[in-house]
Amino acid sequence: MITGQLKNKIDAIWDTFFAAGITTPLTVVEQITYLLFIKLLDDNQLKKEATASIFKAEVKNPVFKDGNWLNPETEKEVPYKNLRWSIFKNLDTREMFNIVRNDVFVFIKNVNTGKDSSYSKFMQNAIFMIPNERTLARVVDGINGLDLNDKDSMGDVYEYILGKMASSGINGQFRTPRHIIRMMVELMKPNLNDVVCDPAMGSAGFIVESAKYVSENYENELLKKENLEKYANSMFYGFDTDQTMLRIGAMNLMLHGVENPNIAQRDSLSEDNTDKDRYSLILANPPFAGSLEFADVSKDILAIAKTKKTELLFLSLFVRSLKLGGRCASIVPDGVLFGSSTAHKQIRKELVENQKLEAVISMPSGVFKPYAGVSTAILIFTKTNTGGTDKVWFYDMKADGFSLDDKRSPIQENDIPDIISRFHNLKEEESRTAKDKSFFVEKSKIVENDYSLQLSAYKEVVREVIEYPKPAEILKEIIEINAEIDTLTQELKDMLEV
Repeated sequence: MITGQLKNKIDAIWDTFFAAGITTPLTVVEQITYLLFIKLLDDNQLKKEATASIFKAEVKNPVFKDGNWLNPETEKEVPYKNLRWSIFKNLDTREMFNIVRNDVFVFIKNVNTGKDSSYSKFMQNAIFMIPNERTLARVVDGINGLDLNDKDSMGDVYEYILGKMASSGINGQFRTPRHIIRMMVELMKPNLNDVVCDPAMGSAGFIVESAKYVSENYENELLKKENLEKYANSMFYGFDTDQTMLRIGAMNLMLHGVENPNIAQRDSLSEDNTDKDRYSLILANPPFAGSLEFADVSKDILAIAKTKKTELLFLSLFVRSLKLGGRCASIVPDGVLFGSSTAHKQIRKELVENQKLEAVISMPSGVFKPYAGVSTAILIFTKTNTGGTDKVWFYDMKADGFSLDDKRSPIQENDIPDIISRFHNLKEEESRTAKDKSFFVEKSKIVENDYSLQLSAYKEVVREVIEYPKPAEILKEIIEINAEIDTLTQELKDMLEV
């Protein structure tokens, strides 16, 4: 749990960047990511050194070795110790600035030993953008003052830093609120048999929350070597086209204890992506409002629904990428639910007729503020390739625990616990009707309605009948009130005449 004091420290670091002229939120997060990576390399080795000292042993595969490191860019030798956070943080500000800028940033691009280095591949294009020694000294002091003693606190710190990115990206990409991600993960209940993927991972929120859910709910099972091996190396997959987001996502995973996730730079919709019948669980919030040329999209994705719209193409991708019995929970813009184009109808028909569409959770438009005001929903389905949809569960979410304006302040009203509880007890939903907040809709009714998945097409709005008094009764009441006013007025006159 991040405290107000810790938030203030992070805010101060953020303000330091802005005061130095680095005002793009994504750039600030990227620079903080680099410095956190540098600090964690040293912190991890310090822990190994402490353990080795107790047992009078040597550290295996140290990142910072004895002696000197040859900088490949300057061809100068630099003492390994000077590259360590615990050393350079205490140096003169100018000396620290020169070492970090000229040597440390080169070093993190070339780390190639130990498990910590699995993240260094995303640091290849790291660029040092802090303009002067005073700014670097203040940022280093700020980061040094953060509580990063355990995975939970490190993860909370980084999540708060990510939450400060208050502007949306290109092609409709914007960060999914953490509580919405958590809700979707709890709806899908990932387990140790799953292979989890987010083909448009961004900052890796869905993968992080899935990993946390598994570690929290299968703690004893993870003590077994084979389960821990899968958890660390072959359970989580994520892809993105943006190298910057891959770096940020890799750090997010590292800070949450996922040591070796399978994440890579990839256009998931292109022919380069050959994943088919591979994953048992997909959790995603794919880009909205994007448009691609047919030549840029894999042919078997277009075979499901021929379209240029990314929100539809990703749904086709999910169907292709899941193995039989695999589940998917994806955020979609409302237009997917009722769009009248051939492609919109094709993808909805695919989910209803050929797969098993299980749920449509309609969310209020303010959920993604201040990033965007678009109305969205969550689609949940299972891949069967033989159908299986008999009825679909709809839920009309009205509140998510935060105000629906740009401030997104905490409020009491919150449908999320109810959504999770009801989804995992669907048998009890049978008696509910379209007048309730959640209800079932028969497949036949959806087919008759041109496969529309718009909640308003099925929800019955209950209008309260208000009976007003008859005109004669209202007139009588007015006459009585006027008579009383006249009486009181006369009494006041008599008092003044006395």
